[in-house]
Amino acid sequence: MTDVHGTTATGWEPVRDAFAENFARRGERGAAVVVHHHGRKVVDLHAGTADVDGTAPWTGRTAQIVRSATKGVAAAVPLLLHQRGLVDLDAPVGTYWPEFKAAGKERVLVRHLLAHRAGVPVLDTPLTPAQAVDGVSGPRAVAAQAPAWEPGTDHGYHAQTYSWLLGELVLRITGRTLGEWTADEISGPLGLDLWIGLPAAERHRAGRIGDVEPPAPAGAPGLRIRPKRAVADAYADPSSLTRRAFAAIDPAPDENDPAYRAAELPASAGIATAEALSRFYAALIGDVEGGGRRLFAPATLTLARTEESAGPDRVLVSTTRFGLGYMLHGPASPLLGPGSFGHPGRGGCLAFADPESGVSFGYVTNGMQKNVTADARAQALVRGVARALAG
Repeated sequence: MTDVHGTTATGWEPVRDAFAENFARRGERGAAVVVHHHGRKVVDLHAGTADVDGTAPWTGRTAQIVRSATKGVAAAVPLLLHQRGLVDLDAPVGTYWPEFKAAGKERVLVRHLLAHRAGVPVLDTPLTPAQAVDGVSGPRAVAAQAPAWEPGTDHGYHAQTYSWLLGELVLRITGRTLGEWTADEISGPLGLDLWIGLPAAERHRAGRIGDVEPPAPAGAPGLRIRPKRAVADAYADPSSLTRRAFAAIDPAPDENDPAYRAAELPASAGIATAEALSRFYAALIGDVEGGGRRLFAPATLTLARTEESAGPDRVLVSTTRFGLGYMLHGPASPLLGPGSFGHPGRGGCLAFADPESGVSFGYVTNGMQKNVTADARAQALVRGVARALAG
């Protein structure tokens, strides 16, 4: 059995039980989970190794790349700019970024970017890893790209292009990069170990991630849960929107490369601790212990979790639901309840808030399993939260 370290408030033991089971039964290597309840930290656990392929222990300060869980942090930036009266969500993106109007995108609205309705989840010419992080090639490519469908009429997950869409929009409006704005206005004031663009001085905090196979279900050696045929076919087809969206950077970047981690890719390359993710979401819905002030006004919170996109997703080939920048509770990404909003990271990580129960949740792992939106380990922890709330 892997030793579990940290604290659990009375009544929250079901989360600790689920966390320990993840190591015993679900192939966990190194991970952390933190839960806040009405702004107070009630679960703070970590175990395993900091590196997926190493032996050094995970500590309370270990951070990891959280892939698309970064999108939930990035989405807060344009929403907070809107809250401050600096951006109109119903204005064309070209109002702020004139070059974006090219190739039939004149009517793409800011809200379309946030809700994955802009129609540009793919690039006709994928970017190299070096181009993806240079801060120029990505925005130029999405600005020139013709949409794959009439913008605003349907939705499809913008897996990689979300980085350059939101990043350039924020830069044009504020004069600061999205990573700089996050550091100045969110991470700094809240005391978060969370970066979109990891500083060199913090490199030692971030562990190595890697792909791991989940164990076979008990009693069925060799059996693996297989994706639906349509999903498997979409990922296998080089011409599909699914395959092309995830391959907008080609070849796939080395996510452990310091240069990649230092780049500002708000779709996929944020570095965070579980504590930072949970505290961030706690601050979206209320004040947080230790002096953290609420970020979202009630109207902004409503925008974040009001359904903007729902139904068959052209990229993920499953039924997804999005508010403005956030995945909502649904079959593709089960969260705590109907009012929950947040974002998973491909392979495992998950962060969200549930305003009705006052819960915020952050789970970070270094062992990336084959899933996009609903990891078995994360779901076990969410069920543990539900059991704790039920008493």
